[in-house]
Amino acid sequence: MPTTLERKLGLAQATAINMIDMVGIGPFITLPMVIGMMNGPWFLYAWLAGAALSLVDAMVWSELGAAFPKAGGSYNFLKEAYGKNSAGGFISFLFVWQTMIQAPLVIASAAIGFASYFSYLLPLSRLGSKCLSGTIVVLIVILLYRKIESIGKISILLWCGVILTMFWIIGGGLAHGNFLQPVKHINDGLTVNYAFIAALGFASVKSVYSYLGYYNICHLGGEIVNPSKNIPRSMFLSIAGIAFLYLMMNISVVSVIPWQQAKESEFVLSVFMQQLAGNTAAKVITCLILWVAFASVFSATLGYSRIPYAAAADGSFFKIFARLHPTKHFPHISLLFLGSIAFVFSLLFKLKDVISAILAMRILIQFIGQAIGLLILRKTRNTREFPYKMPLFPLPVFLAVAMWIGILIATGTAMVITGLAAIASGTLVYFIKAKFNEEWPFNKPETGLKMLHNRISDVEKPS
Repeated sequence: MPTTLERKLGLAQATAINMIDMVGIGPFITLPMVIGMMNGPWFLYAWLAGAALSLVDAMVWSELGAAFPKAGGSYNFLKEAYGKNSAGGFISFLFVWQTMIQAPLVIASAAIGFASYFSYLLPLSRLGSKCLSGTIVVLIVILLYRKIESIGKISILLWCGVILTMFWIIGGGLAHGNFLQPVKHINDGLTVNYAFIAALGFASVKSVYSYLGYYNICHLGGEIVNPSKNIPRSMFLSIAGIAFLYLMMNISVVSVIPWQQAKESEFVLSVFMQQLAGNTAAKVITCLILWVAFASVFSATLGYSRIPYAAAADGSFFKIFARLHPTKHFPHISLLFLGSIAFVFSLLFKLKDVISAILAMRILIQFIGQAIGLLILRKTRNTREFPYKMPLFPLPVFLAVAMWIGILIATGTAMVITGLAAIASGTLVYFIKAKFNEEWPFNKPETGLKMLHNRISDVEKPS
């Protein structure tokens, strides 16, 4: 039975996996939300803010991903940063604990968004919508149940659909003739005061959600060819490409539909295409948007399935999750478990309930935790261990932490409490486990006599 993953994904496939995770249903459903929160033509600043945060944070991910290219991404980063035999075991456990809740939420949110947008084509009852979102999760698991090189090829195909959709939307706005009007009027009525800053913060929660996924390839670090170069490159290429597409898409839409009308439309992209080219074109673009949503669930599920596997293979999680498929060489137990939880979540929750919850649960441990961890690593390790080094270090790290704190506050008190509750429950479980297994902080250093006894016992063991 195989015990290690295979490096089969190149730069093109890595970038495609990131981009299809980033461009899910998110930008299509959050576009009117962002406009409504900003309530003015300056809503484009929220998308620029999301891109800026992603770019700065990607520098942190790039240093860590290039230095520790293993399956599990943040699990390994946190363990290395805070000490394998000390607090690192605790912090990395909290990350896996949150992932077992948060990852199915991410998968479910994309599936719920798919079902919601599908109702433009065929109105669904609440039960019908739930059945469709659950079916999407099941189909994704079936599609991912194969070798990684096959998944890489599927990713390229799905990515082509993503790019086609975005360019058709942008092309429609360009052909309309008023493409530059939203840019010319971006500052109309703008006053930079507390109200604007607060609105930008709340709107950025939604725009950042649409950028999430630029780091997805770090979770697949054990399957990337030449990871020290391809992991950073894939992230920066993804963010640059997606930021351009998001800005162009927003400008395109409001050049055809006034922002006052766009903020009220649940199916704003379909309405946009209907005004440009009629009902048939609107239905076709809706189908392509659904293709994009499906691709996003595919990519997110792929990346997250490697995290419980990495922790289990490292001996820090249930051993069953370390199993690889005997012939296809992928963590099938982890995939099936997360898919099952996501299926249940897709039947239980509404989309608006999960977007802020996803961010609140991840920010403290994953984003802020590993940014601070990078500062520790750069202080305690030889710089030669970091193939990629961010410019102006450590300024981008401090900027990333400050921006994530701002985003966390903007998610709202209830969501912050939810995130803290997840951390508290994970802490309780860890300390019970640590006490039972005599792990940190309950492990006792071996005395010299005990160490000598263990060495003698090892020598006396029959070969």
